[in-house]
Amino acid sequence: MSKLSAAITAVGAYVPEFVLTNKMLEELVDTNDEWITTRTGIKERRILKKEGAGTSYMAIKAAQDLIKKRGIDPKEIDLIMVGTATPDTLVASTAAYVASEIGATNAFAFDLLAACSSFLFGMSTAAGFVASGRYKKVLLIGADKMSSILDYTDRTTCIIFGDGAGAVLFEPNTEGLGLQDEYLRSDGSGRAFLSMNAGGSIMPATEETVKNKQHFIFQEGKTVFKFAVSNMAEAAAKIMERNNLSHEDVSWLVPHQANKRIIDATANRMGLSDDKVMMNIQKYGNTTSATLPLLLNDYESQLQKGDNLVFAAFGGGFTWGSIYLKWAYNSK
Repeated sequence: MSKLSAAITAVGAYVPEFVLTNKMLEELVDTNDEWITTRTGIKERRILKKEGAGTSYMAIKAAQDLIKKRGIDPKEIDLIMVGTATPDTLVASTAAYVASEIGATNAFAFDLLAACSSFLFGMSTAAGFVASGRYKKVLLIGADKMSSILDYTDRTTCIIFGDGAGAVLFEPNTEGLGLQDEYLRSDGSGRAFLSMNAGGSIMPATEETVKNKQHFIFQEGKTVFKFAVSNMAEAAAKIMERNNLSHEDVSWLVPHQANKRIIDATANRMGLSDDKVMMNIQKYGNTTSATLPLLLNDYESQLQKGDNLVFAAFGGGFTWGSIYLKWAYNSK
């Protein structure tokens, strides 16, 4: 009997209609298009403006896009995970609401939080459920409404992040395709450098925390950049070494879209040319949990069955890692 693995068999995505350009940001904070583009690679980002709509709205849209493209009945889905740093609420599960809204009445659902590594860690979790043989269809969604926790007078953060959602379906595979290996890590000492200080159990919301803008995301840019460059590149290089992959063997690098300089550093460490690096940071900015599935959606038409994909991400916490996956289908 062939070994059971977990493969991605479908992708879906959603990004809001409203486009926030660098030129528009020049009216909000002391910055300019050249400065942002040179340091981050970002030209614009999408912002969810729909009143009363949160992360679940985008997650539902991405899931529905995947379901329509794949042609499956939502009742066939066994499990739904939503990787997010911006859940609809801090108590009720966003994933559970998404499952109900898309008609996945036979699925159980839960959220996964690992900052910008949420989708990467979710891939490991989804693959484990499928490879166990107990579940046939696992829907993994990465979605974040980062605009809900941004201070648009803070130029260190508001220029970076955008809103969006992406989804993938994991199913069993006996051809040796799907997730091959993973290298995942975390370091809790890093949470002081990238976090939202108030609103949790340590610092509950008060009038003072609101006045002090402590419910917005905070980032110590230089420290985070330093850790991200070294750890993302190291993780990707390690996954190649462990699996005897040369730069010629790797079809695509699927990197978290935090900063073009970080992406370039990771690709250089792997010895990859630009034409093997997926990138859409110029269009969407950093959508946190949604960057990796949005890349897969944008590049789906270029992927071929058997392609070797190396995923890499770094996020607050700190969290980081790399996954090696063999693509399982040819796009129509």
